[in-house]
Amino acid sequence: MSSGAPADPRPRSPHLQVWRFHLTMVASITHRATGVALYFGSVLIAAWLFTLSLPMVGAEPPAAFVFMQGLMTSVFGQIVLVLWSAVVLFHFANGIRHLLWDGPRIGFDPKTASTWSAFNFVFAAAGAIGIWFAAIQI
Repeated sequence: MSSGAPADPRPRSPHLQVWRFHLTMVASITHRATGVALYFGSVLIAAWLFTLSLPMVGAEPPAAFVFMQGLMTSVFGQIVLVLWSAVVLFHFANGIRHLLWDGPRIGFDPKTASTWSAFNFVFAAAGAIGIWFAAIQI
């Protein structure tokens, strides 16, 4: 019969209650969230490009394109595009960090990992602002 003791006495995997919250953890969680955001943002960009490919009716653009163009050039659409740019840049920079971790196993010490994580956030924000500032100037 059962004695009440667990069958496997090995330690369990640590949980969020065990670990101290730190920047590398935030970067890892953000990397996963940006992966999901990239999916939905890419669908939106693809829909916008699809409406661009629709045939014109006389001299008038298709209604779907007019709707999408209005959506993307609205304040809401512009905010979404700026945030999507930041998401792309963050996911890109953090993906390079993961490649360095998985391949040559560089940057595992806590100080380097935290520094790289902070850089990823700054790179994403500054890069998105720089891209959109340059786009406005054109």
